[in-house]
Amino acid sequence: MRDEESVPVDKKDVTGGAYEKDTDKPLDANTLEPFGNEEHAEVKYRTMQWWHCGMLMIAENVSVGILSLPSAVATLGMVPAAIMILFISALSWYTGYVIGQFKLRHPEIHSMGDAGELLMGPFGRELLGLGQLLLLIFLMASNILLFSTLMNVLTDHGTCTLVFGVVGLIICFLGALPRTMDKVYVMSVISFLSVFVATVITMIVSGVETKEHVINEVTTEVGFREGFLAVTNIIFAYLAHVAYFGFMSETEDPRTFNKSLAMLQIIDTVLYLVAALIIYHYVGPDVKSPAILSLSPLMSKIAWGISIPTTILSGVVLGHVACKQIYVRIFRGSDKMHSNSFVSVGSWVAICLVIWVIAWVVAESIPVFNDLLSLISALFGSWFSFGLPAIFWLYMNQGRYFQNWKKVVLTITNLGVLAIAFAICGLGLYVSGVAIHNDSGTSAWSCANNA
Repeated sequence: MRDEESVPVDKKDVTGGAYEKDTDKPLDANTLEPFGNEEHAEVKYRTMQWWHCGMLMIAENVSVGILSLPSAVATLGMVPAAIMILFISALSWYTGYVIGQFKLRHPEIHSMGDAGELLMGPFGRELLGLGQLLLLIFLMASNILLFSTLMNVLTDHGTCTLVFGVVGLIICFLGALPRTMDKVYVMSVISFLSVFVATVITMIVSGVETKEHVINEVTTEVGFREGFLAVTNIIFAYLAHVAYFGFMSETEDPRTFNKSLAMLQIIDTVLYLVAALIIYHYVGPDVKSPAILSLSPLMSKIAWGISIPTTILSGVVLGHVACKQIYVRIFRGSDKMHSNSFVSVGSWVAICLVIWVIAWVVAESIPVFNDLLSLISALFGSWFSFGLPAIFWLYMNQGRYFQNWKKVVLTITNLGVLAIAFAICGLGLYVSGVAIHNDSGTSAWSCANNA
């Protein structure tokens, strides 16, 4: 029996490892791939190389949210926070690998909704499809919220915060208009450079502006709610999984996905560890979230200014994935998907506009940065990043859970991952709900300065 954990690497196997049942004959990729046969298509989607995919994943995952991690270190202490970052990184790397294997076994999958249909039929398709869309909208909302905070800092609250939110909405909508991922790739490079430079500046300035000895806590005594809230902020830093199926679908050779995944995990984990620990070391337990707010007014404005591209463009990547999910659902199997006709382009523009308006509404309704991050992590990230990949593995290995000692270890591992997802979801919803309640004094739909 073919081992479901490994896939063929024969370069002639254009399906990425999908085989007809009980045969060694590869299935026709053009009948399986979400975008069909693109040989003579006017608009082609499967054009990305693995490094394009990796950079898109980095842009989706690494944004100004990285600067919320020093506050998590302040809550947990340096050693527990570092251990947690490394643990979540390893866990997300493994679950990302499983998602890649699942896609190679089922090339027709483009979204979590498609995976849900495979697992649970039509109900699963609607449940996971809606869940993916909601997660992406919440992530887009966090970008709009952050943009309004950024503009309040740069202009000393020059106008109503709602106006800044609308400006962010318009800019993100315009950036999301290209229909293919390869055109978004250039934006992802700019986004990463922006957040990298802003993070380095924050680390350097934190050290320069320190005027007195700061006590760094190796460990801390912290209440359960505060501690778990900090953990959910770390989990938020590893929530790229929801877009993996879509990214792989627009890669020339989906079998190169492991390279893209390694590129993401190595870069983001190194950045997270270095930035979180160094900034906390210099600023101390009073570090704010995001940490840019802990700098002097002038340097804070400079860092925020450099962060403008990543604040916008990371949201653009997320918005593209959300819009593409709906677009493929509507036009899958139709020539309109590959056309530049009025219907094709007009539909894409309309979908983008509606999705971004909804994200703006969410951003204005939950205007507390850390609380929004924790709610996203608990409600959605726990399943798309951890729970569902474990279920995918169990699905791929049905009937072989105890075939040999390796299978036994992997079975126990994936059941453990599933248990972690349940814990993150349940406990995370509790602590984020309490936090939002306690912060109810912060007005939604307000012109007040949210910086």
